[in-house]
Amino acid sequence: MILVTGGAGYIGSHTCVELLDAGNEVVVLDNFSNSSRASLERVQQICAKRLTVVEGDIRDQAGVEKVLNDFGCTAVVHFAGLKSVLDSVTSPLDYYDNNVVGTHRLLRAMQASQLKRIIFSSSATVYGDPKFLPYTEDHPLNPVNPYGQTKFVVEQMLRGLFASDPTWSIGILRYFNPIGAHESGLIGEDPKGVPNNLLPFVAQVAVGRRERLNVFGGDYDTPDGTGVRDYIHVVDLAQGHVAALKSLDQPACFAVNLGTGRGNSVLDVVKAFEQASGRSIPYSVQPRRAGDIAACYAATDRAAKHLGGWQATRNLETMCRDHWRWQNQNPNGYGG
Repeated sequence: MILVTGGAGYIGSHTCVELLDAGNEVVVLDNFSNSSRASLERVQQICAKRLTVVEGDIRDQAGVEKVLNDFGCTAVVHFAGLKSVLDSVTSPLDYYDNNVVGTHRLLRAMQASQLKRIIFSSSATVYGDPKFLPYTEDHPLNPVNPYGQTKFVVEQMLRGLFASDPTWSIGILRYFNPIGAHESGLIGEDPKGVPNNLLPFVAQVAVGRRERLNVFGGDYDTPDGTGVRDYIHVVDLAQGHVAALKSLDQPACFAVNLGTGRGNSVLDVVKAFEQASGRSIPYSVQPRRAGDIAACYAATDRAAKHLGGWQATRNLETMCRDHWRWQNQNPNGYGG
């Protein structure tokens, strides 16, 4: 039985599909503060398999221990946490509470239950401003916002734990920019309020929920002047977690990037989404946002080495097509 914390969220729900399809039993622990129970009902519909859902919070150590022991969990895939860079700047204590304190309690619960196998959902934000590109895993870690800083602190906590007890098996996965949705169109990204990420905003413009896209910065040193990012299909990302879990059959502590190794600009994404949706995406170029960087993309060699040859295979056109199918079939997300 695999415990998936935050399994009702965007990446968590897609990973539950891949875990179930790979023959694993899954129990999800989620407080549903930023997710919907409907996503897990649809996961079961996609897989024609059941999973167990427990409403709870990772900061409740006794509650986590109960789940681990009641279900005989053999590994944890840890997604639970807050994830908006902008919100982290305005509410840093909330981010340290959820992401750092929550992970500490989870690890304490695992320690008490003698369970020492965990995949941690980290982020490319731990790198900060690029000293060189592509980002390799050896790039200096210098996060520039509270969200990235909480991921960095948890990575340090995990490395310290492994140094103190090298019988742990720990995989740290640094995500780049997940987009897309399951090809069924049943599950996808459903942000509450105004989306902070590009693709959900573009999709909401395409479906008529928003009037236009604001493109922040048109004068970067990039081919078309807009920011370049490494977009990875969420299903490729989810499959990376299954590969990471398989690779943790021996004690280890490793960190790898999950990306495609390629960068696409904001306008590349807009054009690809217009093609996928057949809709026009009106946009206006605005001044750069403080803290944004021109380009960010991953080196992927180490992931292939550690994760049994895993690599991202889906291109930008597929990402946009799948994201549009989800948005078009669910114009109001899981709300209808």
